[in-house]
Amino acid sequence: MEKEPPRIGIYVCECGGNIGDVVDVKAVLEAVKGWERVVDTKHQKYLCSKPSQETIVEAIKKKNLDRIVIASCTPRMHLATFQSALERAGLNPYMLEFVNIREQASWVHGPQPSSATTKKAISLIRGGYERSAELEPLEKISEKSSREILIVGGGIAGITAALELGYLGYKVHIVERNPTIGGNMAKLTKVFPTLDCAQCILTPRMAEIGRNPNVNLLTYSEVIDISGRPGNYDVKVFLKPRGVDTEMCRSCGVCAKVCPAVAPDEYNEGLSERKAAYIDFPQAVPSAYTIDFDACTKCLKCEQVCPSKAINLEDKGKTINLKVGAMIMATGYELYDPNMLKNYGYGIYKDVITMMDLERLTSASGPTGGYIKMSNDNDVKKLAVVLCAGSRDKNHIPYCSRICCMYGLKQAFVLKKMLGIDVHIYYIDIRATGKGYEELYWRDEEVGVVFTKGRVAEIWKKKNGKLIVLAEDTLMGEVKEEEFDMVALATPMVPPKKLKELAGKMKLSLGEEGFITEKHPKLDPVDSLRTGIFVCGCALSPKDVRDTVSDALAAAAKASLFLKGEHITTSPEKAFVIQSMCHGTASCVEVCPVNAITIESGKARIDPFLCIGCGACIPICPYEAIDFKNSTSRQIIANLQGVLMDKSDEVKIIAFVDKGVGYTGMDFLGLDRVNYPENIRIITVPSTAIISLKHLQYAFAFGADGILVIEGQEDIDEHFSKKRMIEMIRSLSELGIKGMRVRYSYVPLPVYKKAADLFTRFTERIKKFGPVTMEKRNKLKEKLGI
Repeated sequence: MEKEPPRIGIYVCECGGNIGDVVDVKAVLEAVKGWERVVDTKHQKYLCSKPSQETIVEAIKKKNLDRIVIASCTPRMHLATFQSALERAGLNPYMLEFVNIREQASWVHGPQPSSATTKKAISLIRGGYERSAELEPLEKISEKSSREILIVGGGIAGITAALELGYLGYKVHIVERNPTIGGNMAKLTKVFPTLDCAQCILTPRMAEIGRNPNVNLLTYSEVIDISGRPGNYDVKVFLKPRGVDTEMCRSCGVCAKVCPAVAPDEYNEGLSERKAAYIDFPQAVPSAYTIDFDACTKCLKCEQVCPSKAINLEDKGKTINLKVGAMIMATGYELYDPNMLKNYGYGIYKDVITMMDLERLTSASGPTGGYIKMSNDNDVKKLAVVLCAGSRDKNHIPYCSRICCMYGLKQAFVLKKMLGIDVHIYYIDIRATGKGYEELYWRDEEVGVVFTKGRVAEIWKKKNGKLIVLAEDTLMGEVKEEEFDMVALATPMVPPKKLKELAGKMKLSLGEEGFITEKHPKLDPVDSLRTGIFVCGCALSPKDVRDTVSDALAAAAKASLFLKGEHITTSPEKAFVIQSMCHGTASCVEVCPVNAITIESGKARIDPFLCIGCGACIPICPYEAIDFKNSTSRQIIANLQGVLMDKSDEVKIIAFVDKGVGYTGMDFLGLDRVNYPENIRIITVPSTAIISLKHLQYAFAFGADGILVIEGQEDIDEHFSKKRMIEMIRSLSELGIKGMRVRYSYVPLPVYKKAADLFTRFTERIKKFGPVTMEKRNKLKEKLGI
């Protein structure tokens, strides 16, 4: 029996003007109405609204639609929304085709209305329409999962997430690189805007962690390896040599009393010294000492006097293995190295300090007992706070560190109101955007804190020992020199130094500033781009305590939801073997980066839970016995045929872009409204490792004049795409297609803007070459049998 022809519904969104102000939506609708197999078409102001969704649901039921094409914003925002609508209508959610005409058309070719942009939108929809005819119903796959969760980082974010999950009944492992949990918040005296005691907020929660039976605390440890898959990750953790058994230690401090070796005290920012046998601060959790083996002289005195025999100076550390279902990254932040700010005199003048140094000096448990002293031991009477010291500066850190203004206001109020110090704040802008933040600014003004609007140019020292701050007062229009006893630099938050290495092990993408990239900044702000791994707090960007705690609660909720049942589901969008075509050559086994393929009874078998969906095995099979669900070769070719169906004289360029990192970069170009030529047609693929010579041949045969291949994942670039593209370009040259008509580029997320420049330059190159001749296209068609 012949198959029934598809019954397709096409629905176009105006996105409240984001699309409709640039694309002529009515012209688009007129064009698509005439396509064969299209049964229903509509446009809506907001297609994602509940009434619009219900319109689609009713149309599916009444008109017996079996495929839906949505032309709107990025699928990263609303794919799940419309898949849910299909399910409510009784249609398989994978019978949905999503076409992005906002980030890939109106936002990158606007803001003025344009017939060329409308034409491109129609072209993209045509590609989706042709692809939709090849869609097949799919079902998710499930397997039993681990109910344990790993949290990397033991600051306020990690602590909050661990407590939430622990009380929900999950087994939680916290990996913290320092001997105690608490993170940077443990160094603070007060928190803005309420000026309540930081320790009073933090330490009870730290103690809760120690008491919670569901929380396994792994301090002074690091994640060294991660493998497995969402729901069943295998994690190796190295417990660094601590020299003290935390279970046996009584925290009596005898070891520190007899220890002859000293080292800079990290907890006090190196402003004081501690012993080689030490505890960070009295409320540390676990309440146990640590041996600093770099400073230890191995005199054995601590071992001899320890009443509980908890010390082992031969400790080499150990590696443990964890099986977890989900992970939360709560890696926190570091402060920008002030030694880079030589014009501010840091490292040259002892009385030029950082704001964290100042924090420890004002603390009653700090190196000076809460007294602010100059390097000559005189009391500080006049102090300058320099905001944006290294931030909002293209020569250092280009972004705003967000918390520095409020942090500076908090410190200024404490110094002026409680210690009577004359405080001057130098600022570019005061950014007081949270609840109660503006009120703190006015409180500072009321107590007499002096504000000078202008960036500090230079700091130097006079012969009398006083520091001179040179800055332009932009409100008064004059350059000023002011004398101070001490200057505190508000240096910006930056990602931890080891985050890049750790993210590489977890296959997480980092953004332009080095922080972890979220799945979507508005709709999925604590999901990473990798399923089962969530992110919170300053691992995402600079944040204050309140936003960090909110993030942690959200990440805990998402992780618990992810592991809500005993079974975890995985997407069916994975590689699969066509058993009737498989000859058991095992070429796919050798190329799989995660060992997801085995040979059983002479046939290849792919484990969908191990498969990461890279598609690298597909072009390597000599019998074309492997394909990819929801990105089959037929679907990719149909998409190519659709977007290239327009017969205009303009050159046409296909850009194959990987679905994860690369596509996110394309969305970011749209968000930034970065313009590039309308000639570009983006074709999304699971990863560029799936692309074979056949795909390139079909593209040129259907009407492409140039092909770009953009990969955002480093391991795919390094192991597959780069080498394969060289071979494919050589093969195309043998068929009469110039190698210069194809370009491959690795574009990781931090440099996503490079793609726009690449699009522009490549388009200029192809325009110079002109269209591929019909003779060459026909030769390819003959070879392909089309």
